[in-house]
Amino acid sequence: MVEQDAQGNDKLPLTIDATDCIAGRMCSQISKLLLRGHSVRVVNAEKTMMSGNRYMIIDSYRKFLTISSATNPINGPVHPRRPDRILTKMIRGMLPKRKSSGISSFKRLRVYISVPPELKDAKMETFKNSKIRKPQSYYLSLGDVAKEIGWSGAVNYE
Repeated sequence: MVEQDAQGNDKLPLTIDATDCIAGRMCSQISKLLLRGHSVRVVNAEKTMMSGNRYMIIDSYRKFLTISSATNPINGPVHPRRPDRILTKMIRGMLPKRKSSGISSFKRLRVYISVPPELKDAKMETFKNSKIRKPQSYYLSLGDVAKEIGWSGAVNYE
């Protein structure tokens, strides 16, 4: 899984396909890769799956959106509604974000909705132990959750 460039001294970025992967398992493995020094690009964030009761997941996200500042709600906290932002915050929660190692590793992460044109030819990798094992009807995709909490579903990579 470790790749190097032509000189043999720098690591090439890994491109992870998140299609049909359970979000928590995949995010923990991505955070370990980031802490080891890899650059990671995640594509198809909206096709990541979440396990559990569909209505409980959507309800917990809606409750999360009601949390705001008591004095001035404009100042935050700002809650993400796009699938790529939700996945980015899931990975950030698994990194030591206040330590220098966590800050530098978080800068090496890029998450995309669908596959952008510059990554069409990249070699996609996936984690076999984070793939779903039951039919898709047992899971809820991150794109469906995002649409339920206010994402319009528009992506523009032009």
